[in-house]
Amino acid sequence: MRTSIATVCLSGGLVEKLHACAAAGFDGVEIMDADLVGAFESPEEIRALCARLGLRIDMFQPFRDVEGVDPVTFADTLRRAEAKFDVMERLGTDLMLVCSNVGTATVDDDAVAAAQLGELADLAAARGIRLAYEALAWGRYVDDYRRAWRIVQLADRPNLGTCLDSFHILSRGHDPAAIEEIDGDKIFFLQLADAPALDMDVLSWSRHHRLFPGEGAFDLTAFLGHVLAAGYRGPYSLEVFNDTFRQTDVGRTAAHARRSLTWLADRTAAAHDWGIDRLPDPQPARGIDFVEVAGESLDAVDEMLAQLGLTFRGRHRSKPVRLWSAGEARIILNEQRRDEAPLVAGLGLVVDDARVAADRARALGAPAVYRRTYAGEQELPAVAAPDGTEVFWGDRSGSGSWVEEFLGGDAIPGPLDGVIDHVNLGYRWQHFDEAVLFAGSVLALATESTAEVPGPMGLVRSQVMRTADGVVRLPINLAPPTAPVPPRHIAIRCDDVVGAARRARAAGLRFLRMPANYYDDLAARFGPALDPALLEDLRELDLCYDRDGEGEFIHLYTPRVGGVFFELVERRGGYDGYGAASAPVRLSAQRAAG
Repeated sequence: MRTSIATVCLSGGLVEKLHACAAAGFDGVEIMDADLVGAFESPEEIRALCARLGLRIDMFQPFRDVEGVDPVTFADTLRRAEAKFDVMERLGTDLMLVCSNVGTATVDDDAVAAAQLGELADLAAARGIRLAYEALAWGRYVDDYRRAWRIVQLADRPNLGTCLDSFHILSRGHDPAAIEEIDGDKIFFLQLADAPALDMDVLSWSRHHRLFPGEGAFDLTAFLGHVLAAGYRGPYSLEVFNDTFRQTDVGRTAAHARRSLTWLADRTAAAHDWGIDRLPDPQPARGIDFVEVAGESLDAVDEMLAQLGLTFRGRHRSKPVRLWSAGEARIILNEQRRDEAPLVAGLGLVVDDARVAADRARALGAPAVYRRTYAGEQELPAVAAPDGTEVFWGDRSGSGSWVEEFLGGDAIPGPLDGVIDHVNLGYRWQHFDEAVLFAGSVLALATESTAEVPGPMGLVRSQVMRTADGVVRLPINLAPPTAPVPPRHIAIRCDDVVGAARRARAAGLRFLRMPANYYDDLAARFGPALDPALLEDLRELDLCYDRDGEGEFIHLYTPRVGGVFFELVERRGGYDGYGAASAPVRLSAQRAAG
């Protein structure tokens, strides 16, 4: 697989973009005309830089408004083309993207379009240049890849082919199956982009909301399968117009983009059972082994866990780390991070084969994490997520055996018995899509639901990533651009939250205070369906409540300690949500608490 990326996908100047593309492992680039025009480096200097970086300039783009025009306009088009052919020769590339006309077309006639594209192709052929004709989704007359292919066939020039762009095809709802009817040798280039399912005009959708593969709603696995079945053997290139990606760190975005292509190629190969090199098999998580909280001073977290009823299991025999547990829920406190407030910093997952999981993660570009282990200690392979969160894998056959490395714990278990229900992760607005792709591609989690929660500083977008059986759930929260990153929290599920709350209250823990108006609203919303005695318990203990047709959800929140807090939850019946209706109240209560 040869990989490529359009420079429009990235922030910064052209030289910065090229360095980032090479560092991320791309084989080539599409040079955007606007990026070159804005660069102080000459085409020859850009060509030399690409050669030094090991990047091939796969295509120069775009050339617009060619076909379907009057003779006077077309004469000027040929003049413009000659000037751009000069630039291409200086860059050392032989392929130009020609977009279907959106601005100057006045003639809706395939024969005219073919004749004009043919004449342009003849001009290009004299310079050794090929043209890839692409149907834009908002083209004046040509907005369907099938019509673009018919025009290419009518023009019948060896140096004129087509470019297939997943966004332009899938955003219009066109059936990609007909791609297999195109001669693979005449598919000169392939551009890939994902996108969310939005109801808006296609031009705005394209210009602002494209995503990298694996982050949106398009079935790119099936799309790419059709392209490869047609016989295409050129680069897989990304062309993603996105306001966020054009503002984020260029190196990080390039690495993010490269991961998406690796993931898509592997998914497509698996779906079609092609005998090509594949990534190591995904390792679905069988459970959460532990969650790690790290920071300089964690005494307040120790106290809170004790008040909640967790059991102190001891200190690690060789590291400044201690362990608390509540049944199968295990929380590690790590004081090796200096000058940092407490935060959720690591996650341990149980899988069938930890080594395979780590190998797959590294193949997808996740850097390995090194932690010193001594003789007799269990080694857990790990990588760093894009935000620095460390992900560890342990074999299901030896799950929890590392617990024996902790010494001096309490002999009598505490009163709380539970499991990790979910771990809520907060991200800055510019890293949200990257986090979703990492969870899907590296952790083998699937997207469950997306919600927007109104908070005191704007809408918080939440995307749940989970295993099919729900034993691992990671809600990923996106902070509004002007708001701080949402604190992360660990939710422990138990069988009796009311009882656990009373014990914690008796131990001196005060939960996040909820307003009286919240409980009045619960009474109004649920009426007689909500047991009055339970409602009084909720009021007394600052508990939260939700219900649906499947069951009930009772939960409580602790105060924050640095950048982390805890939640106790009880699921009754088949309730499978997260108490979304209470989330806006919780956000306001946390802001009021400071």
